[in-house]
Amino acid sequence: MLNDLQIARTAKLRPVIDIAKDLSIPREYLRNYGDYIAKISHKLVNTLSQRKGKLIIVTAMTPTPAGEGKTTTSIGLSMALNKLGHKSFVTLREPSLGPVFGVKGGAAGGGYSQVLPMEEINLHFTGDIHAVSAAHNLISAMIDAHIRFGNELDIDLTHITWPRTMDMNDRALRDIVVGLGGHANGYPRQDQFIITAASEVMAILCLSKDIVDLKRRLGNIVIGWSRSGKPVTVHDLGVDGAAAVILKDAVDPNLVQTIENTPALIHGGPFANIAHGTNSIIATKMALGLSEYVVTETGFGSDLGAEKFFDFVAPLADLKPAAVVIVATIRAIKYHGGVNAKDLGRENLDAVAKGIENLKAHIENVKKFNLPVVVAVNKYDTDTEQEVDYVLGYVEKLGVKASLNEAFAKGSAGAMDLAKKVIEIADESRFSPIYNWEQPIERKIEILAKEIYHAQEIVYTKDAVDSMKKISKEGFSSLPVIVAKTQYSLSDDATKLGAPSGYTFTVRDVKLSAGAGFVVAICGDIMLMPGLGKRPNAVNIDIDENGNIIGLF
Repeated sequence: MLNDLQIARTAKLRPVIDIAKDLSIPREYLRNYGDYIAKISHKLVNTLSQRKGKLIIVTAMTPTPAGEGKTTTSIGLSMALNKLGHKSFVTLREPSLGPVFGVKGGAAGGGYSQVLPMEEINLHFTGDIHAVSAAHNLISAMIDAHIRFGNELDIDLTHITWPRTMDMNDRALRDIVVGLGGHANGYPRQDQFIITAASEVMAILCLSKDIVDLKRRLGNIVIGWSRSGKPVTVHDLGVDGAAAVILKDAVDPNLVQTIENTPALIHGGPFANIAHGTNSIIATKMALGLSEYVVTETGFGSDLGAEKFFDFVAPLADLKPAAVVIVATIRAIKYHGGVNAKDLGRENLDAVAKGIENLKAHIENVKKFNLPVVVAVNKYDTDTEQEVDYVLGYVEKLGVKASLNEAFAKGSAGAMDLAKKVIEIADESRFSPIYNWEQPIERKIEILAKEIYHAQEIVYTKDAVDSMKKISKEGFSSLPVIVAKTQYSLSDDATKLGAPSGYTFTVRDVKLSAGAGFVVAICGDIMLMPGLGKRPNAVNIDIDENGNIIGLF
């Protein structure tokens, strides 16, 4: 059987300029990066008609180490919609090098449902993520330079909230000391690194409507507090313009294609467990103006990326989702039913009956936003007929459409039934967010913890309480809440599988992201800088004398 790289190399790609021509994108808005990648000027959005395509959100049940194939499903669905005669786009996030070389591997789909050129997309692509890192670290460097040369803003060294960043998993940089080596090197202080996907600059890139809005948001970033207790911003430091310059090309979405030549926009890369978890608003709006259907993937399960899209991104960008696809696998259901990862290939109907409660919880979550749902059951060779029949029948008894998806093995042909069922429900949306932004921070967290995470009570540490008081005092209480928590459970505890309820949800701290326009509730033991495992995916990746890459999938 061919692996993802081998399949990708058999694809017949069309020149990206021809893909753009089919979309009626004027040549002056394109900037090529080789034959198969191009940036599209963000200014194109302003020239598009008010006609909007239908927005399909792809989410999933709670992830497992086995992987559920959400990106593969998104790509396959878009290709199938196109095959049915509808102009379709898929909009995705850019892969971070952290997961690529860590646990997850590549993030460009798989099998016969990929976006290409896969190797470039999974590595440096057009340099957007590097630009985000550079802009972020310019701000970090400016903070210490400002303090070293007089500290006119009276920044409190013990209350600097702006970290440093890099696009790699490195646990040793979670808590560090900078400024050692004497007066010439600045003043020693505690600091930390976060992964670039967690950077507020990444969030800003994905939320800005144009370069002017980008610069404004960068200026609004609060990097810390003065000794008199007032917020200090990037605009106060005077580097909002310089940071925007670094991001001047990164603000433009990237046009590529699927293995079947369906257009794809890949832009931005915030994680959904520590940020808002979806591609840029510019890319989504551009796709909506160019097609009939836009398939957008949101990170991890419905409790993370999807919830954040519905409660934050959609209201901010005035987007109205038409339908939701929840991705599930028999393997994931059995895992949530208590089966060890090594035994997931064996039939176990008892575990399916137990673990399917997790899928049910995600269906109920999405329905709370008044959105129609289709469950896509990604097919694996180890799935038995009895297991598949049980899951499909269970979902349909809940009054929800279900489809067996084989896009990985068959491309668009394997997702045709899913596409038809999405089309059937795409006019039934009565979308509405689950909370009001004007509610107090504590109330918004309570709604999420009880309605989406199914907790019984919420506990705040002293750090969280103090942070909320400070944030509210400075007038930021009406910002939406982005919850940073484990992706491996509906709860804040990765060990709680299935559909936990009646537990205590712990908020460890609350951070202000004034430029992005949200506050982050840090819950459980989630880390903003992941670490590599004992044997990360990096040890599987290599390159031969001909430049052929091995293991990047």
